[in-house]
Amino acid sequence: MEKTPSTDPAWLDREYNNRALVPDHAAHFERWASTSAQARQGSRALLDVSYGHGPGETLDIFPAPRKAGAPLAPVMVFIHGGYWRSLDKSDHSFIAPAFTRRGACVVVPNYALCPAVTIPEIVMQMVQALAWTHRHIAAHGGDPHRISVVGHSAGGHLATMMLACDWARVGDDLPASLVKNALSISGLYDLEPVRRTPFVQSSLKLTPAQVKKASPAWLPAPALREGRGQLFVAAGADESSEFLRHNRLIQQAWGPEVVPVCEALPGLNHFSIVEALVQPKHRLHGMARELLAV
Repeated sequence: MEKTPSTDPAWLDREYNNRALVPDHAAHFERWASTSAQARQGSRALLDVSYGHGPGETLDIFPAPRKAGAPLAPVMVFIHGGYWRSLDKSDHSFIAPAFTRRGACVVVPNYALCPAVTIPEIVMQMVQALAWTHRHIAAHGGDPHRISVVGHSAGGHLATMMLACDWARVGDDLPASLVKNALSISGLYDLEPVRRTPFVQSSLKLTPAQVKKASPAWLPAPALREGRGQLFVAAGADESSEFLRHNRLIQQAWGPEVVPVCEALPGLNHFSIVEALVQPKHRLHGMARELLAV
């Protein structure tokens, strides 16, 4: 597998600080917040549904329009980014309409943020959110046997971890193929360079043991079995060399059979790529629809 080109702290800060790399990042966040507010107002969304008892353990459900007697809708669970330490599900409601219009049910979970919790604890929160979704989404018109997970940045890391989860150890009622497939956008798959990056060290407090436990590229590739599909990965071609390296890394680690799609999408940075996800004619939107089969 590819090695991190440098361990120099200043270099790592330059490579991983996406807000510094994209000077107009605040405009993206403002656009996400405003369009998300509109999405919540213009839908039959169920907001702040508890999937657990801890802080931040809530999710929003955006049901697909569905006629009585129609088949249950495929489910897209979208996990937000923010380096496991910022942002909120409410910033990402704008993801839902482009997919509910196509007949998918969209679930957007929250999680507690570092440093109040560790990254492995956030992984387990997402495990519980997915287990809750499998158990309850049929009541909201979603098909528990067609769940795909999409995530951006830290959310891409978490989505990838969900594909690797051994669901039988989570609950006897959960199928091995609970997550059908996943799309990771600008994800992080080796947490060791993140552990060494100064600007996030004080909030993430990563330890070597946590890196080993929660780095998808360090874990065995999930077995392709009946009902469980594959991982698609994409990053913006204008992202840093490290994010582009991570994009290649997971395909190298898990192999092209498990990760058949690995693309750097032209003209996109770390934030504009999220907006591409909801553009009907964009390649990234098409990748998500392919996984959802909508």
